[in-house]
Amino acid sequence: MPDITRDEVAHLAALSRIDLSDAELDHMAPQLSVILDAVASITGVVGDDVPATSHPLPLTNVFREDVVTPGLTAEQALSGAPEVEEQRFAVPRILEEEA
Repeated sequence: MPDITRDEVAHLAALSRIDLSDAELDHMAPQLSVILDAVASITGVVGDDVPATSHPLPLTNVFREDVVTPGLTAEQALSGAPEVEEQRFAVPRILEEEA
């Protein structure tokens, strides 16, 4: 598997909104390469005869039955909101506009 470059780590950090210093970028690139190599080696071991599993033991649904109960109206739900816009909670924008 190809090595992860410093620029790729910087790009991933920017997408994740993580501020990394130059030293952290240099430190993270080889570590991410090692992690990806380890994952690749594990996926190569699994054969076609091994079924995919999420748990070693079968699980059963332990949730209760769904029961419909009265809920809040839109006005009740929004009554304590600091800002409301078009019957929705208004929150600050965190993502920049993309061209």
